[in-house]
Amino acid sequence: MATVTALQKPVTTTAEDTLKQKARDGSVVSGGHLVAKALKAEGVDTIFTLCGGHIIDIYDGCLDEGIRIVDVRHEQVAAHAADGYARQTGKLGCVVTTAGPGCTNAMTGIATAFRSESPVLHIGGQGALTQHKMGSLQDLPHVDMMKPITKFAATVSSTERVADMISMAARECFAGAYGPSYLEIPRDVLDREVTLDRAVLPESGKYRASTKSIGDPADIEKLADILVAAERPAILYGQQVWTGRGQEEAIALLRGLDIPGYFNGASRGLLPPGDPHHFDRTRSLAFAKADVLVIVGTPFDFRMGYGKRISKDLKLIQIDMDYRTVGKNRDIDLGLVGDPGAILGAVLQAASGRMDKGKRQLRQQWMKMLQDAEVAATEKLMPLFLSNQTPIHPYRVAYELNEFLGEDTIYIGDGGDVVTISAQAVRPRGPGQWMDPGALGSLGVGTGFALAAKLANPNKEVLCYYGDGSFGMTGFDMETADRFGAPYLAVIGNNSSMNQIRYGQVAKYGEERGNVGNKLGDVAFSKFAQMLGNHGEEVRDPNEIQPALRRAREAMARTGRSALVNIWVDPDEYAPGTKNQTMYK
Repeated sequence: MATVTALQKPVTTTAEDTLKQKARDGSVVSGGHLVAKALKAEGVDTIFTLCGGHIIDIYDGCLDEGIRIVDVRHEQVAAHAADGYARQTGKLGCVVTTAGPGCTNAMTGIATAFRSESPVLHIGGQGALTQHKMGSLQDLPHVDMMKPITKFAATVSSTERVADMISMAARECFAGAYGPSYLEIPRDVLDREVTLDRAVLPESGKYRASTKSIGDPADIEKLADILVAAERPAILYGQQVWTGRGQEEAIALLRGLDIPGYFNGASRGLLPPGDPHHFDRTRSLAFAKADVLVIVGTPFDFRMGYGKRISKDLKLIQIDMDYRTVGKNRDIDLGLVGDPGAILGAVLQAASGRMDKGKRQLRQQWMKMLQDAEVAATEKLMPLFLSNQTPIHPYRVAYELNEFLGEDTIYIGDGGDVVTISAQAVRPRGPGQWMDPGALGSLGVGTGFALAAKLANPNKEVLCYYGDGSFGMTGFDMETADRFGAPYLAVIGNNSSMNQIRYGQVAKYGEERGNVGNKLGDVAFSKFAQMLGNHGEEVRDPNEIQPALRRAREAMARTGRSALVNIWVDPDEYAPGTKNQTMYK
């Protein structure tokens, strides 16, 4: 028998068997624990997930690293929640799913994050490398499927590289315009233990560069010159201004140069309603009459009429984090690529003190004209906002919701006409307090967004306004929100239809053929809330909307649980964009 001499060192064994008891020896580490260490280094404090045998070692690692594990009932909700958490915190969102259906169920949420430029890391399980191409449980070509809807997608093929690959994927999420990444980690790579000195562990804070680029300094001076010389300038702020946390510079530019501001997507709420530089009902007028228009952080996509609704006579400037977006679908006069906040701050600095009194007076006249037009537009809408018709007019619901909002309420819209109509009435009171599906137009985002928003902002009220079709997709995870102490107020505009689509069908094919594939059953969703032990009620009288919302708020304060108000709205009332089918033009 061999004897151990003083010159020989004991060899630490590593676990290759996925069922072997995990070592707690500090000198060895498993793939799952390396995942958790890398996530912590990225500032991730919460993962959203649905359990599966392929990914359980990640959970064990998260327990050691103090990362909160929020398990939901459907992976779509987990992905939307990771997206929502990223939007609310400005940090990397993280969703962890098992292989096969775990990944495919999450794809809608990842695609939503992709079109909304939200930084989300999706970590997915996979069968063991030793079973590659053998037909293992839930085996699918995940990386091939995820590549078109992510900025980066790869397989981690060795335990030693797990943390290194996570840092690589995270960097991609924040390179240029933000977006999601996907990493597939096979079961044996996650479960395998290696000695700690063999693991590649990038040190936090030592593998990132600043993304606050202003682009070409000469272009900053050009834009400053253009804005100083303009008589009727206007600016539209889009998703990237909030995503990149450039709101302070964005607001300072409006106020410093007396420019009317318009707000799209997550930038809604950067200025409160009533602020003299806040405009929202006169966008078409401004786009037609301005002599200079600056578009910041939003593409010329269908929401912008592909740029065709902007006057050809004005000077058009586009600022974006993605070079490929600048000048796409519409020619521009000047393009700047970089961080919106950094660029706007530099432009204000370059333009400060250069406007004469006469020019500022012209700006004041321009804003006064737009403000008068805003008042006229609001007066035109008031009969709809105050309508007493039954079934309830959807504009009345949107108006009542806006009246109900508190200073810190985070408002989420989840649906078709629900989002479009409420956008004409709901005025979020602060930055980050408006959330919607974004350019992908995904239904079902609301529950994940609400869960994430409340977890990220436990002291704020969260209200999600659903269409009944949207709520039916993901509403069961209201139970998850309550389980994790993240109650929210669900309001449903219930017309028993997928109404945005129904309008086009009826208009094209008539009533008999148009009401096909878009009609839903009449569901008293208040009973669903009550089944969960929550407050729920039905509203059919428009004058009962406000009292019902207040009762729901009071019930939430009393019980610490979610509440639901199901409002029956007229199925034959539609948003103007739906009637014009502008989303398809």
